[in-house]
Amino acid sequence: MRVDDLILPFAVSTMGDAPTQPAIVLPGGPCRGPEYLAGLAGLGEDRALVVLHPRGTPRSGGLSRGWWTDASDVVALADALDLDTVDIVGHSAGTRLALATAAQHPDRVRSLALLTPPASWLTGTVSDAEALAATFADPAAREAFAALQTDDPQTESEFTEAFLREAPATYAHWTEVERSHAEVGTMSLAAALAWFTDIPDAAADRIRSTPLPPTLVVGGDRDLLTGLQPVRDYAAVLGADVRFIDDCGHYPWIEQPAAFRRILAEWLTTRG
Repeated sequence: MRVDDLILPFAVSTMGDAPTQPAIVLPGGPCRGPEYLAGLAGLGEDRALVVLHPRGTPRSGGLSRGWWTDASDVVALADALDLDTVDIVGHSAGTRLALATAAQHPDRVRSLALLTPPASWLTGTVSDAEALAATFADPAAREAFAALQTDDPQTESEFTEAFLREAPATYAHWTEVERSHAEVGTMSLAAALAWFTDIPDAAADRIRSTPLPPTLVVGGDRDLLTGLQPVRDYAAVLGADVRFIDDCGHYPWIEQPAAFRRILAEWLTTRG
């Protein structure tokens, strides 16, 4: 089945041509154009991947109904692909959508791979990112981390400026590779705000109390967006396996592509 032939209220694209049942990829941002996934280091050659472009991303348009409600879009895509159960790969904000899907539709999710997840919202763990930031030698990273604590954009232009100003804090290093990647995949303030609307007060409790399928959490050991201890506690709460990639920030397929692909290919190919 060609994904271009699917009739859905959101856009879909593919990565790679592995002759396997596809896994569904949920990008982060929130609602960032999935181009920033940059092929996930060639992972689609190991396992076929179908990328759901959430409502509010450029190709899908509109606005999210909130990450809890948008879980129905993941199920709609699985139905369109004629998949009874799916393996889900979620990045950053997309990990919330992955967990919302597993909590509300546990019979439809076979496994979860949660990449560099924001974690404190689920665990209450105080972030250790400030202590981690102090170990960065590059002043650009420390300045960007400070901006993360104080920026409060109120307009679309301020939102874009803040995103680029904060970008050095999202990588272990700030070379031309990372600078170029930071400019890929557009976002909007309106879409990001909509992502967090109408979330049930009990959403986190429901996720924590749901028996999850086999789950892998992948963190970067230099990720100032997530910190380290919150990710460890998040994995423990979810009963997940956890792997940290060395010398890596929030986008492991950019900074450590070989290690990233090895970990994810091993996880996904055993389930395809």
